[in-house]
Amino acid sequence: MTCPSCHEPLTAGAAFCEACGAPVTAQSVDGPGGAGGTTTPDVAGEASPFEDLGSGPISAPTRRGPGAERSSGAAPAPRPCLACGEAVDDDGYCTSCGTKQPSERDHFRETPASWVAGVCDRGLVHVSNEDAMALLADEPAGSRAVLVVLDGVSSSTGSDVASLAGARAARDTLLTPLPRGMGTEQGRTAAVTAAFAHTIEATNAAIVETTDADSPNPASATFSVAVVEGARLSVANIGDSRVYWVPDDGEAVQVTVDDSAAQQLMEAGMDREAAENGPHGHAITRWLGRDAPDLSPRVAEVDLVGTGWVLNCSDGLWNYVSEPAAITEQLRACVTAGADAPLDLALALTAYANARGGRDNITVTLARIAGHNRDQTNQIS
Repeated sequence: MTCPSCHEPLTAGAAFCEACGAPVTAQSVDGPGGAGGTTTPDVAGEASPFEDLGSGPISAPTRRGPGAERSSGAAPAPRPCLACGEAVDDDGYCTSCGTKQPSERDHFRETPASWVAGVCDRGLVHVSNEDAMALLADEPAGSRAVLVVLDGVSSSTGSDVASLAGARAARDTLLTPLPRGMGTEQGRTAAVTAAFAHTIEATNAAIVETTDADSPNPASATFSVAVVEGARLSVANIGDSRVYWVPDDGEAVQVTVDDSAAQQLMEAGMDREAAENGPHGHAITRWLGRDAPDLSPRVAEVDLVGTGWVLNCSDGLWNYVSEPAAITEQLRACVTAGADAPLDLALALTAYANARGGRDNITVTLARIAGHNRDQTNQIS
């Protein structure tokens, strides 16, 4: 079965396409003659919502680029076991150690370029993965990258489907470089803010489109995006997913500002630890979805100085390393232990969050910055 809109494979009984969010009916799936399209099964034997499954040594796709057609011909290679690295059979179990593997939605990875990678993982406590990510990057390293993270609100219905559709919609609005305005800093600020506002609108529309119109608890998600263009980092967020700049020398900087009750308490004078660990520490004050109160993102820009990492993550990671000093220490510890490639580092930080309890879904996306010679600027809004 394939989507009648974008022709991506559908899971059995799907009401909406997880790739583009289009509604699916039995008639549209089967077609006029009653013969459905060809389904490309994933390694667990179910139609996968992801592109390019099995194309490489990781358990989920390396995206070839927006609009790339699915290759036909040789059967895709089996994905590797997350425990021992050997092949996973069609039944979802490792052929070597026998470990049951998570579904592709519960754990997936993307490496669109040598300097950019991400991992999205269910964690240990939640029964499903409502986080999502979508990455885009060019070669050579340091040229241009887009890191999108959505954290579906677990108390709402259908957030796993909505967050994935929203992440892909956001990425696809950012295929071209951000505008430069009229050549002044003020002009660029206004132009970038307008571009991100368009991204938010498209993301929210994708979330709403995948939400049952009669749902009393419609899907919702937080949103954060980091766009690297040479030495310039531009970010936008709604909710409490975060973007950090972690230089190799010096302490990390949290570039985004949360929309949360904890942030309000900190602005009122409460210290971070007390605010974030209090009874309302993770209550968000803004989100995306049909009942979103406000679609105006917080926007910031920073000029990247020296070498380091751009990190865009959900609270499944920063729950355990919220302070800039803590994220700096943990990231450097992972690099020192040998996780110096983007995918290896994303996996190491995901493993760290799971080792600390994995209480939430975990998304870690990273871009390695090789170094630039420009001064750091302030947040622009």
